[in-house]
Amino acid sequence: MEIGDRSPLKLRPHISETVWGGRRLIENYGVDPRGRANAAEAWVLSAHPKGCSTVETGPFAGQTLARLYGERPDLFGSHCAVNGKERFPVLVKLLDAKEDLSLQVHPRDGDEVLLPGEAGKNECWFILEAQPGAKLYMGPREAITRAQLAAAIEDKTVMGYMQDFEVEEGDFFFIPAGTLHAIGKGVLLAEVQQSSDTTYRVYDYNRLQDGKPRELHVAQATAVADLLPYEPARQKWGLFGTKTLCECEWFSVEERDVRFGFTDEADEESFVHLLILEAGEGAVLEWEGIEMPLRKGESVFIPAGAGKFSVDGDVRALVTYV
Repeated sequence: MEIGDRSPLKLRPHISETVWGGRRLIENYGVDPRGRANAAEAWVLSAHPKGCSTVETGPFAGQTLARLYGERPDLFGSHCAVNGKERFPVLVKLLDAKEDLSLQVHPRDGDEVLLPGEAGKNECWFILEAQPGAKLYMGPREAITRAQLAAAIEDKTVMGYMQDFEVEEGDFFFIPAGTLHAIGKGVLLAEVQQSSDTTYRVYDYNRLQDGKPRELHVAQATAVADLLPYEPARQKWGLFGTKTLCECEWFSVEERDVRFGFTDEADEESFVHLLILEAGEGAVLEWEGIEMPLRKGESVFIPAGAGKFSVDGDVRALVTYV
């Protein structure tokens, strides 16, 4: 093992600009838009071919996460290779909805409509900011048939079937693949998901992109959508401490809200990823005598096998591992 090749790494996110994106990631989370008018999404932990994070510090600086995963899978841990997965299994992003996002649905692994190389997408959302009255839309209010859903997509009345949930900072939801869903305007959230960008758009408010309506995916959406009402298990974060938010086949997510730091370990089974949501003055990550200053919005990758590390100071972080 080369000296320092297990040291924590800071990652630069892939940034996307969209018709619905805002600027709060730029203004509140220190995200560099790199010339874009907005920063709708920041893929802070991603080895996906449509947008990779890039290593900024340490011995692998300048490499994309996808290249690092291909050349040094040992840095990601044995759990990333479970069931022969060739694709890095998880993607973490920040998302700022200045306007409503489209109503959409994601397939499950193994669905017949998937094209070669595509994967399903289970995901979870942690609400970081929500303007008064901001909503999420998840599942139909009552059971519908596939024929009803297809007709409602075609005649653009599908939002009338959807149930909505008013949200506020600290809410957490798990969104199973197959759930019809949309993020309403005014929501800023962190998302942890399977590493997939397979999305079937159902309704987009008749918006135009390059002068044309955005494509809808009626056949695929009606084939994979759950038709029964979905009552999400809403979790609400309290004050201080550690809470496990989600454990599933593809990822585990915890929130750490601490005033005097915490100690953790990256073993041989999985990397540990920290998305820094808040960081007080002087907050640092320490590993084998090396100190790494932490700031709000930063993405830190701790390789599998790095062993024990500590975070010192007033920090709130979303912690993801496999």
